[in-house]
Amino acid sequence: MRSVTYSMNVSLDGYIVGPDGSFDWTAPDEEVFRYWTDDVRELGAHLLGRRLYESMLYWETADQDPSLGAPELEFAALWKALPRVVFSRTLSAVQGNARLASGGLAREIERLRAEPGEGDIAIGGASLAAEAAALGLIDEYRVMVYPVLVGGGSPFFPRDERRVDLELVETRTFSSKFVLLRYRVRPGEANWPWQGQPAGA
Repeated sequence: MRSVTYSMNVSLDGYIVGPDGSFDWTAPDEEVFRYWTDDVRELGAHLLGRRLYESMLYWETADQDPSLGAPELEFAALWKALPRVVFSRTLSAVQGNARLASGGLAREIERLRAEPGEGDIAIGGASLAAEAAALGLIDEYRVMVYPVLVGGGSPFFPRDERRVDLELVETRTFSSKFVLLRYRVRPGEANWPWQGQPAGA
């Protein structure tokens, strides 16, 4: 069965965008860009909200930009070919190899998991990921930690006061000092015996 993954760049204090809505600090270097290109290469589908969809529209026509190098052109080709599902209450149409969601998030994921083919189902954007997390639909978190504190904004993780136990499956430090953390959700979300006991009990 296809896994559902949530992958985003995140500041050290846990935000994907700053308090002013900016994310200029997330510009990747060559090594990190290669990682994200390889990540997209392994996907079978990508689910995203309106804001992320609109911020990624550049890649629909990026191959027409004569200033781009081979790595960017490779990413553009992979992104354009990737099937995408956009969740929006305001958009009436989307471009390229994308379609508007016709049902709720759980229904769309169930449909994609039932389709033939390989590759994970990626979720992009904090709001959509928070909904998926609340429904228990995320199998893996991929966190690319940037060496910056932004002081607030949109958090990577939802603040739903729900415990989820994770298993570390990979760490990777890039030469630029960015750090990748990959965690799988533990089946059954088992709790430790001392959960809920006061410190020192």
